[in-house]
Amino acid sequence: MITHPSYTVEPWSLRETELNLDVLAQSESVFALSNGHVGWRGNLDEGEPHGLPGAYLNGVHERHPLPYAEAGYGYPESGQTAINVTDGKVIRLLVDDHPYDLRYGRLLSHERVLDFRTGVLSRTARWTSPGGRTVRITSRRLVSFTQRAVAAVVYEVEPEDGPASVALQSELIANEQLPHVEGDPRVAAATESPLTAEEHYAEETRLRLVHHTDRSGLRVGAAADHLVEGPDNTRWSAQCEPDVSRLTVTADLTPGQPLRLVKFVAYGWSGERSLPSMHDQVDGAVAVAVSTGWDGLVAEQRAYLDEFWAGADVEVEGDAQIQQAVRFALFHVLQAAARGENRAIPAKGLTGTGYDGHSFWDTEAYVMPVLTFTAPEAVASALRWRHSTLPAARERARQLGLDGAVLPWRTIDGAECSAYWPAGTAAFHINADIALATVRYIAATGDEEFERGAGFDILVDTARLWRSVGHHDPEGVFHIDGVTGPDEYSAIARDNLYTNLMARQNLLAAADVAIRHPDRADELGVDDEEAAAWRDAAARMAIPYNDALGVHEQSAGYTHFQRWDFEGTPPENYPLLLNYPYFDLYRKQVVKQADVVLAMMECPYAFTEEEKARNFAYYEALTVRDSSLSACCQAVLAAETGHLRLAYAYLAEAALMDLDDLEHNTRDGLHIASLAGTWIAVVGGFGGLRWHLGKDERPDVLGFAPRLPEALSRVVFTVQVRGRRLKVDIGPKQVRYRLVEGDPVTVLHHGEPVTVATDAPQDRPVPPPPVRPEPQQPRGRRPEGLAEQDETAEQ
Repeated sequence: MITHPSYTVEPWSLRETELNLDVLAQSESVFALSNGHVGWRGNLDEGEPHGLPGAYLNGVHERHPLPYAEAGYGYPESGQTAINVTDGKVIRLLVDDHPYDLRYGRLLSHERVLDFRTGVLSRTARWTSPGGRTVRITSRRLVSFTQRAVAAVVYEVEPEDGPASVALQSELIANEQLPHVEGDPRVAAATESPLTAEEHYAEETRLRLVHHTDRSGLRVGAAADHLVEGPDNTRWSAQCEPDVSRLTVTADLTPGQPLRLVKFVAYGWSGERSLPSMHDQVDGAVAVAVSTGWDGLVAEQRAYLDEFWAGADVEVEGDAQIQQAVRFALFHVLQAAARGENRAIPAKGLTGTGYDGHSFWDTEAYVMPVLTFTAPEAVASALRWRHSTLPAARERARQLGLDGAVLPWRTIDGAECSAYWPAGTAAFHINADIALATVRYIAATGDEEFERGAGFDILVDTARLWRSVGHHDPEGVFHIDGVTGPDEYSAIARDNLYTNLMARQNLLAAADVAIRHPDRADELGVDDEEAAAWRDAAARMAIPYNDALGVHEQSAGYTHFQRWDFEGTPPENYPLLLNYPYFDLYRKQVVKQADVVLAMMECPYAFTEEEKARNFAYYEALTVRDSSLSACCQAVLAAETGHLRLAYAYLAEAALMDLDDLEHNTRDGLHIASLAGTWIAVVGGFGGLRWHLGKDERPDVLGFAPRLPEALSRVVFTVQVRGRRLKVDIGPKQVRYRLVEGDPVTVLHHGEPVTVATDAPQDRPVPPPPVRPEPQQPRGRRPEGLAEQDETAEQ
């Protein structure tokens, strides 16, 4: 857990048994609630104390300039930063004129529980005020999956040891004071008071604020309504100012006589809608929420999550902490995407402003594979957002003198925001990551309408980029030069293996889809000659390989670089990018995050089993995992090559990235890709889930190669594919394939075809893993679980 004894291990919830201000910011991230459209950090209801207050709307941002000491053609001119929008979760409490602030008085008990099955964050506290009065406070909070604009809070206070005069102040607050932003002052300027007031309203129990951003030109509205339950002496009044709209409720209470406030909040934003339209929109949404009622919202939430877990749950026997972590991960991955509805999936979801709220390639490479098999409608939505950014990406390609589309490395609205070329624009592999996510979604759902529409456009534009950015040498070999692969400790390389293999799949997929939909091909001007050029480039793609070592090279010539001095690197100098110049990193053999290993996971049929084993061992000795994106990929290939104990250690690292705050930055928001990697490590690693390819490397048959580490006695997971729900139940010696729903399906079990029907589950033996020497990691970078086992063995 967040390394603290107050966090317990439970299968279906995250429980904090006491409040610890030293991990308050981290707890705000792990207790965050979202639906992909609206996000509320897990701040205390009263607003203070806090680590980072946060209320977010997916896509709402402000721009800031990106000046350069030395200007360069093609550099982005402005950056984008997600902003804290109107905060609707604050309900302040005063007891006999003393503010309920946990830094004062005496906190007798405090517990918070995030329930993954209900999607509700509950809180219970007992507090004695500086004046000596003890009260009990309970609250429950949700962000609705079914009413995407809506969030709600139930707040209740009751005195325990005598009468008390109580006041509740329920607020909508814009331009909250945030902690000082370290680093770039331009970002600080963009996030400090980013909202300009347009309308403020308070009447009866209803509140509303409407603001706009000055540079990005977005209008943001928030409305709230309340239900008040208390004794006959309960009174309330409403006040408003440009940045605050407040309902104040007062009552004189006695023990056994609570004051209860139910708060419904609705949000809206647009770059086009008028002020009257915006306030009508949020007023209408909050009216529907009030009509539904708190109990109705909770019932809808539970029904939504029941359906999700029926098709997505992963059961793990043998490690209670991993069981909790994998459900925590799935819940937050769902929260990041469920109701995004044609918006991006940010790297932090809507849990914090880390990475400025940008979306990167890891959305398609890590998050979408999980959602494809558990919540495929969210994948279609996120890919439609990518499709909507193609006009800007085509213009970016023209600016760079290329064909097709250059999709942005980091963005919120589709415009490139990376100010560092080597780790930004040069990472063209994002085009192929998006293309593979498109192909994977179509294969898993059979969504032909999407393939003919947005999918076709994405595949064609990304393929045109590869044919434009690469070239044939005099011998006809196709090279892609001057690019950066997933490993950001190696940049502007020739023939990055991952990029080339992914581009090959992209080119073949585009040629294949052009044949299947000739009318769309005519519409986009894809003729036989262009499709043939794509196939030719794919067939002649350069694949860097060192014959002497018997391993694939991360990029051409990479294995001839000097190795990093791992023995001379002290543990406190990791991550390396914070302690060494990129110049030194770029010219050495040292890997920040899985690159060749990721290539073997995403393009498994480009390698023999022995090549995978040799490659994995070679790059394991170079990989320092200075990125949260690495451990899950290493888990998958460790399992495939027979190193189950190592795979299990990497699973733990991916699963506990935020719960243990391994990167020491969970305060800024959760690592959504690493959370998704927890599922990937279990299902892709110990379940061996792979797409077996048919014509033109098109995903055709789903295959499994299950094996468990000794630490786990059973793993059960469900995947959704082409209208079916298939449950895979893995034990140490045997696996059962059971079709829960849908027509019979044929899958592969360790390469053997198995046909499964709802009335005919299939059992198969689990073969033992191949026996190979365990690969070694750089000094000091052995995964924590294995390092502890090694130390125990030595003792």
